[in-house]
Amino acid sequence: MARIQSFAPIAGAAAHTLILGSMPSRASLQENRYYAHPRNAFWPILRELLNVGKDASYASGVRAMRAAGIALWDVIHACARKGSLDSLILPGSVTINDFTSFFRSHRRIARVFFNGGTAELLFRRHVLHRLDYPPSQLIRLPSTSPANAVLSLDRKLEAWRQIVQPVTVNRPAPPLPASRLRRRRSTGASTST
Repeated sequence: MARIQSFAPIAGAAAHTLILGSMPSRASLQENRYYAHPRNAFWPILRELLNVGKDASYASGVRAMRAAGIALWDVIHACARKGSLDSLILPGSVTINDFTSFFRSHRRIARVFFNGGTAELLFRRHVLHRLDYPPSQLIRLPSTSPANAVLSLDRKLEAWRQIVQPVTVNRPAPPLPASRLRRRRSTGASTST
């Protein structure tokens, strides 16, 4: 079974919110875009929440998401999987994306929303303990996958509304590198606030 690989993140410099999926579906990989399956509720929900027209293009949805300070990525970088379901990912085949570098480059991200339970489980198991300064909020949302038929689109939309609420928490700032501390001390500048 061939390994499949996820996409690069969609993230602007001012991103404060990150949405994480597990791994792109077969349809998404074929289309080379996030959430390409026609019955996946992700883009209908995002278009509604970001006031983008129902028939807006993928590019328009991505622009609106970036303008709203929302980033998008998957927890898994690569894996072996038959089909599209998370339950079909071969155990032991998973390689996780480089979140240490990602969060260093996107220091404003204060909250992470998981698109379903697999993304949350993998992030908590493989990523969270490696982060020196993790986001302040980690919140699981109902999966937008068509396989999650338990909830209606309206109920999913209601749960997802929190992604557009104002960010009320900040990620703790990492300490200054030792070289900057030495420079401040040598110039007599105070390191306290």
